[in-house]
Amino acid sequence: MAEAKAKGAGRKPDLATFAGLLIAVGGIVGGLILEGGELKDILQYTAAVIVFGGTIGAVLVATPLPVVIGAVRQLMGLFFDKTITPASTIDEIITYATKARKNGIVSLEQDAEQIEDPFLRKALNLAVDGTDLQEIRKMMELEIAMEEQQVEAQAKVFEAAGGFAPTIGIIGAVLGLIQVMKNLANIDEVGHGIAVAFVATVYGVGSANVFFLPAASKIRARAHKMLLIRELALEGVVGIVEGLNPKLLRIKLEAYAKEGPQRAPAGKGRAAAKAPEAVAAAEG
Repeated sequence: MAEAKAKGAGRKPDLATFAGLLIAVGGIVGGLILEGGELKDILQYTAAVIVFGGTIGAVLVATPLPVVIGAVRQLMGLFFDKTITPASTIDEIITYATKARKNGIVSLEQDAEQIEDPFLRKALNLAVDGTDLQEIRKMMELEIAMEEQQVEAQAKVFEAAGGFAPTIGIIGAVLGLIQVMKNLANIDEVGHGIAVAFVATVYGVGSANVFFLPAASKIRARAHKMLLIRELALEGVVGIVEGLNPKLLRIKLEAYAKEGPQRAPAGKGRAAAKAPEAVAAAEG
């Protein structure tokens, strides 16, 4: 059981994120150098202050602070993946199912308290406490739906930043051109000033398309994977309560490990559809 937990408990670097940023930034800078430019041409701290300061401010105006804080916490997940794997969750559930089949579900009381995944721990504790199966489904499906909504809101923070950054970049360019207009008498300063002014546009468009918008997509992809694990865990607990044979339960749960393009995102199918019913049940 401890071995099964260890398989999915680690945090590992997301090589795709690191490689993607390296290739994107390297391609942009490399193209600049091939065109005869220099790195210092795009290293303008004033442009960075305008674009990133303005973008952060706009996001704070548009989004509730708790959602922004949650989105910031998601940044670590972009670079280091700690998602539990379906295989480790299945192995853990089958261990519990085997013990429950031999000794009864009450025998899992101590094991349930030691589970690291809070969702699985809560579901199994409800089962051990003798909660009605339908109530377990309603409560846990509601939790799945609420978690999906929370992550979606956090992803939209980065989408909003990706929308604001290019516009703020244009504002930065205009501010730079205003300064250029003050020095029209010196043609050398005018040319240099125009070049510097457009760096803000590069920062705005570049950050939006290289980081902010891809970050939103990565957060959604991670959420999709985690919500699949949530549904897998719920079905596993339901199988334990129903006394399903561990071998048959494994076959059933292994369907969740087969991710494909035709599979509906977790929470947007059965869980999301039943969320209003679950809310009504909880309020009643």
